[in-house]
Parts: sequence; structure tokens; C-alpha cells
Amino acid sequence: MLIRTEAPADMLVIGQLLRETFPTEAEANLVQTLRENGRNTLSLVACTDEGQIVGHLLFTPVEIDGHDVTWQGLAPLSVHPDYQQQGIARLLIEEGFASLPELGYAGCVVLGDPALYGKFGFESASVHGLSCQWGVPEGAFQIKPLIEGAFDNHQGVIRYCPEFSEL
Repeated sequence: MLIRTEAPADMLVIGQLLRETFPTEAEANLVQTLRENGRNTLSLVACTDEGQIVGHLLFTPVEIDGHDVTWQGLAPLSVHPDYQQQGIARLLIEEGFASLPELGYAGCVVLGDPALYGKFGFESASVHGLSCQWGVPEGAFQIKPLIEGAFDNHQGVIRYCPEFSEL
């Protein structure tokens, strides 16, 4: 399995993958809008040996109470239904975690299942005095430092790009 950054020729294939992975077109539309608005910090794809794109992961900037921070939001993450449970999501996330610090990003946030994302070192953001802009169940909004001390001296409400609120 090859993990690489998205290329312009991948856009339509990624959109189709998102439509096949999620129950509505909301995620496909969101990714396209984020891309058009220049908010895709890191977009990764997973390709089979034959070159078929079977997974996608997008990282976008987040801020705290209107202030830029060197953190990224992980969303969405998708793996084609025929390729799930094969470790592809793990490969995408690990590549993202290896690449983001090299690009100058110190931390990552995610809104998702704590049992899944806990496997990647995420923990509840509320433990650090951080919360999500949306009302979410306790533990669902999580953070992971990519560089030691990434979340030190930060508290407040973390906000995703405005496009996420337009879903």
C-alpha cells in the first residue's frame, strides 16, 4: 500500500471514494469546498499496488478562540468499504503524524470515537481545558500532541474552518 499526498488528478476519485464511504454527499462536498478555499493543509491518499485510491485523509487548520495555532484537525478519514479492516486508516494517520511536524504543526485534534482514536494516542481535550465549538459527547473531542508541549498554556474553544459548520 502506497501512502502519498493528493495530486490534482485525484480530486474526482477522492470525491467518489467519499460518496461510497459516507451515507450522504456532505463529506465529498466539504472536502471539495475546503480544497477550493485553500484550507487543505495535508491531503493523503492510500493506493493499491495497481494505483487504485482506496483511502483518503484530510488535515485542515484549527484555531483557539480566534487565534491561529500550529494545530490541525483530522477530518474526514475514509477507506473504501471493500478495503476496511486492513490497517489502511492506520497507515494514513501515521503518515500524517510523521508529516505534520515536518510542516511545522505541533498538534492534532479530532472529533470521533475515543476507542478508535485512542489507539493513535489521542486523549480527551477537556482534560487540557480545551473544548469543541460544537456540543459533543464527553470524550469525543480529542487531541494529540505531535511535538512535546504542543498544548501547554492553551485553553479555550477550538474552532474548525468555517466550511465545517456549513455541512
